[in-house]
Amino acid sequence: MLVPVDSAVTFTARYGDFRNFVFAVWKHLNLPEPTWLQLDIANTLAKGPKRFLLEAFRGVGKSWLTVAFAIWILGGHPDWKVLVISASKQAADEFSTFCLRLIYEMPDLAWLIPSSTGRDSKLSFDVRPAQAAKAPSMKSLGITSQLAGSRADIIIADDIEIPSNSATPGMREKLSEQVKEFDAIIKPDAHCRVIFLGTPQTEDSVYNKLARRGYICRIWPAQYPNPEEVAEYGPRLAPAILAQLGSGPNHHVGDPTDPRRFSVMDLRERALSYGLAGFARQFQLRTRLSDAERYPLKVHDLIMLDCDKENAPEKPIWCNDDTFLLPIDTNLAMDGDFFYRPLSLVGKWIPYSGIVMAIDPAGRGKDETSYAIVAMLNGYLYVLACGGFQGGYEEYVLKALSLLAKTFKVAHVVIEANFGDGMFERLLRPHLTKEWPVTTEEVKHNIQKEKRLCDTLEPVIQGHRLVLDISVLETDYQSLAKYPQEHAITYSLIYQLSRLTRDKGALVHDDRVDALAIAVAYWVEAMAADADLEQDAYRATKLDEELETFLANIHHSEPKSIRWTDHMR
Repeated sequence: MLVPVDSAVTFTARYGDFRNFVFAVWKHLNLPEPTWLQLDIANTLAKGPKRFLLEAFRGVGKSWLTVAFAIWILGGHPDWKVLVISASKQAADEFSTFCLRLIYEMPDLAWLIPSSTGRDSKLSFDVRPAQAAKAPSMKSLGITSQLAGSRADIIIADDIEIPSNSATPGMREKLSEQVKEFDAIIKPDAHCRVIFLGTPQTEDSVYNKLARRGYICRIWPAQYPNPEEVAEYGPRLAPAILAQLGSGPNHHVGDPTDPRRFSVMDLRERALSYGLAGFARQFQLRTRLSDAERYPLKVHDLIMLDCDKENAPEKPIWCNDDTFLLPIDTNLAMDGDFFYRPLSLVGKWIPYSGIVMAIDPAGRGKDETSYAIVAMLNGYLYVLACGGFQGGYEEYVLKALSLLAKTFKVAHVVIEANFGDGMFERLLRPHLTKEWPVTTEEVKHNIQKEKRLCDTLEPVIQGHRLVLDISVLETDYQSLAKYPQEHAITYSLIYQLSRLTRDKGALVHDDRVDALAIAVAYWVEAMAADADLEQDAYRATKLDEELETFLANIHHSEPKSIRWTDHMR
């Protein structure tokens, strides 16, 4: 029969190895036994360096392990002080509340229950054996709280970086400065430690900067990495992951590192939900993504064609064979990304189903008033023109846009209404009435622009449904001459398209690609129609017309409205 724990000596004798305590906590919480990966994290937590960064995939239980670790520390050293810091005060309080509940509820921790004379709240509490001191045994704070004046033997920074405090460079810089305060809080004794645990939210994560400040990082990804990823992780990859890679039937690249937590199918579903970049950050702990992962829009997925203003082929066939490479001297896309002509053009050239013009008025500073003219036929979108004007509400801009609508015989104009509260449409309408009477509408957006642009353009471009007139490349490049050389390239449609990511503020200028996305969004419902079915329907209509003409000539009478039925075809 085990002797009841009543002192640090007894506690250490029973739980000297932190992994033993993890088993006891998991049993008390009616959880399955800890997985091999959880135990590896636990062992690294207990024996880790003075300044330590722990990165593990979402759902592995790193916060629960760290709660157990904080109690284990106080059980072995009741006079030590643990400071818990999270992105929000509420999250930090939840950590300390969990600790306090375990102390009250686990029989082997009863000797740590705060006395009547000690602090006893979820915000801060003293374990019973602790000597009187200014600082409590455990205290919880938010990263934006008043940190000055606090002292600690162990600082646990649990998920201090979240999307809401790291979305912009300014936010990340502020967070990085707040973290520096930890060095003033931690005691100078040899046993004292600062432990970060979290998941990077951006490529420029504050966690990536900690290595330059002397922190040792260990990473536990959700899947066994490939050789390129192993090289990217370098010494940060947990040694146990590297040791197991390839050592067994279920330890190969792409297999779950902890199958008891997440199966192959579960991880696939999460990858679809998070997207490529999101899954790489949240589950693989990778922030330095390859261009293929970070930049979803590739010009080689476009179909390049000498387009006509009124007609288009029934079905252009995409390819990326070097035989059909489009030779141009001014490719502003990513290195290794090229333009290609179609493999073939199926069917006849027939009139477009419709042509729309999208306008994104200049919003602020040096933005452009940009436009995109996009036609639709058989589920394919044809970009006939795209560009921008310096200025916003000037007379020459409004007149030029009206003339473009007339030139391309636009049937409808869609205007971004986020700026000016509809003023741009009211100013443009008289010019359109004079040059080319056409219907107009305003559209408003209330979600992050970069995500909206990617979500709109990615499926269309990657599905090879976007056809770009070759002349657009020429005018796009030539239009840059009016801008200062050091900034000109950022105004290019091709530059914006190929550098767009889902990160907030990904582009210096996004006006032209935004106008293109507005036009594409307009046609997105019509694109649900299958191109082959549309082509068959068009041919059936033509056959009906020819039949009516044929019958009319036979009877020497006016054509009658006769339509082929299915059994006649």
